[in-house]
Amino acid sequence: MQRFLISETAKHIGEKVKVAGWVTVRRAHGKLVFIDLRDRSGVLQCVFVPSVNKEAHEKAQEIRTEWVVELIGQVIKRPEKMVNKEIETGSVEMSVEEVQVISKAQTPPFDVTTSGMEVNEEVRMKYRYLDLRRPRLQHNLIMRHKAAKFVRDFLTAEGFIEIETPMLTKSTPEGSRDFVVPSRLQPGKFYALPQSPQQYKQLFMVAGLERYFQIARALRDEDVRGDRQFEHTQIDMEMSFVQREDVMELNERMIIAVVQNLFPEKKIQEIPFPRLSYKEAMEKYNSDKPDIRTDKNDPNLLAFCWVIDFPFFEKTDEGGWTFTHNPFSAAKPEFAKDLIEKKNIGNILTTQYDLALNGVEVGGGSVRNHTPEALEKVFEIMGYKTEEIKKQFSHMLDAFSFGAPPHGGIAYGFDRLLATLLNETSIREVIAFPKTGDGRDLMMDAPSEIYPAQLKELHIKVENPKLKKKA
Repeated sequence: MQRFLISETAKHIGEKVKVAGWVTVRRAHGKLVFIDLRDRSGVLQCVFVPSVNKEAHEKAQEIRTEWVVELIGQVIKRPEKMVNKEIETGSVEMSVEEVQVISKAQTPPFDVTTSGMEVNEEVRMKYRYLDLRRPRLQHNLIMRHKAAKFVRDFLTAEGFIEIETPMLTKSTPEGSRDFVVPSRLQPGKFYALPQSPQQYKQLFMVAGLERYFQIARALRDEDVRGDRQFEHTQIDMEMSFVQREDVMELNERMIIAVVQNLFPEKKIQEIPFPRLSYKEAMEKYNSDKPDIRTDKNDPNLLAFCWVIDFPFFEKTDEGGWTFTHNPFSAAKPEFAKDLIEKKNIGNILTTQYDLALNGVEVGGGSVRNHTPEALEKVFEIMGYKTEEIKKQFSHMLDAFSFGAPPHGGIAYGFDRLLATLLNETSIREVIAFPKTGDGRDLMMDAPSEIYPAQLKELHIKVENPKLKKKA
């Protein structure tokens, strides 16, 4: 007999069906035993009556919470006064005729039917596969899937193609600390895990692909916070032959469509999205990702805004210059000459545009430098010598020398965007297997030591930090 999803059972009143899932709760009322059975699609009340099947009724006596069972029985209407209008199957129940225990379960370390917010985070992360049984988290992951699919379909319809980029790449100064991977075949040399697909997607534009996107993994060895993890997901895209307005217009349409189609309960405060210069945002809100909601008590109010006209450079603690966003952005056209001549550096504005939502930066991008001369000047301003620029970025400079189109793009923090849309306070609530606040994976026990033989293969010697401290 074919298994039915629980959500489908209400369509089969009077029929014998088979369902399978986890026991959420077991209740006994006199001779009757009730089980609430759940699968991914919903919950179904199942009743065991001795007169219907004595053997099944006897088996039900030993069934406990979170056991995995398979039930066969007739779908019947509930009495009118017993209808539960809160759930999709609330008008029916199953009169069980056969039961098979597929898997018994130990008592879980926490209740998986609650929100989970009352449970210690470390316990939740250690038993994440149980934590993910929560309806709230399953809903979050389902909405994550729907959002990713919607974006893929939207961008495909706009002429974009999805292309994967390497996970083993080169360490270059992009703003955050790299995760590095030792090379076994090239002793003493290292790969870096990508902080973003930034350089690769610009090379796609040089290749003539014109419109690229990717739901990409990005890895950065930086301090972990509620809205930041070592690894996160980006909606990443790049477009050729565009100006700032082209990129912003397409992305505004995409975000509005995502909200209206997947989150219809949400209200966007203002369309088109308001625009603030960096200077205006800082003066009025003291933030470059301002929360401009008119009613901050409304959980379904979405106040998007673009922040533009960022300074290209800012002073370092040592008195030099560094970029405010990334080194690949172009100066606004009226400041292009200043960039090339390396003058009025503190006044140069960039083509960067950030998208803020309710006080959270959910996306950012820019029109890029597409000539080797302009890119070189950025690194010269930052204090890099010609030899170092060639060593770190010769692949970009060489590529641009073969005819690069003007291009620009954007990358969204997919986890941040989803967390905000789902009214979650941490991106950990929308990531299947996140790290803890201090970057550990308690479920897999990572990071962990590796065998001495592995270290030897990689030509690495690890100093014991405790012994070094004593010395």
